Amino acid sequence: MICPVQHPEQVSIVRKTVAILVLAASAGLTTLPSFATGLATCDSGPKSGWQPAETLEKQLKEKGWTIRRIKEDGGCYEVYGLDEKGQRVEAYFHPVTLAPVPTKPR
Repeated sequence: MICPVQHPEQVSIVRKTVAILVLAASAGLTTLPSFATGLATCDSGPKSGWQPAETLEKQLKEKGWTIRRIKEDGGCYEVYGLDEKGQRVEAYFHPVTLAPVPTKPR
């Protein structure tokens, strides 16, 4: 036994305390917002007006890029991959226009 309690009342209190802590921790984890990195933000409006990420991927591949991942961040598309020169890039694009978005320095 992990907890050396002798009396049934103590066992009940310990179990209730553990249950409350587990519930509180799991509730806190599920309500945490996902934070953008802050490197770029796009005033992109509702997602119904966004172009598909596949369209951006196709355009970048036609320019010679190798795409590893595209995700949403700060209302922008964030692209990880290699550019036409083979350099690793983390680039942001506006999801409506697919235009490159300037980023803040880290």
